Amino acid sequence: MAKGQEQTAPDAVLTRIGQVVILHHAGDREEARHRFLDLWAEIGTDGDPLHRCTLAHYMADAQDDPSDELAWDLRALTAAEELYGGRCAGHVSAPAVRALYPSLHLNLAADYLKLGRDGAARTHLRRARTAAGSLGDDRYGDGVRAAISRLESSLGERGADGDGPWGPPRQRP
Repeated sequence: MAKGQEQTAPDAVLTRIGQVVILHHAGDREEARHRFLDLWAEIGTDGDPLHRCTLAHYMADAQDDPSDELAWDLRALTAAEELYGGRCAGHVSAPAVRALYPSLHLNLAADYLKLGRDGAARTHLRRARTAAGSLGDDRYGDGVRAAISRLESSLGERGADGDGPWGPPRQRP
């Protein structure tokens, strides 16, 4: 194969996670949770951090209890930190994980808000906004930025610089 035309083999675990995500999006939350748990047991707590981050990120969305959702989102962030800044910083997927940070922190902010922990929600919302600088100008980036703005509105927050990159400051009475 010519240089520059190398292809990576598909990651079977990520493919299986994606299949369960499709099941979840089709409306079968309970079956998705069971399959995610089976995959989690297979991957193990010391398994590939990319697999753990991805699985925990999606498993959180399949939870009915906000405390369980928070626990899974925290697992996702912990695995992402292993990939990006910790023991696996040289992992081939570490740079791609940087683009997940805004979403990971946004999810944690939403979890804490559901649990009535507004201070923690604001902390993670600020982290999401800061990390959003790594997002591209594409549908994913636009969606995450819009979700950050919606949550900021819910919490009565503004950007760190007073108006942020997504709109003018709100008028205070």
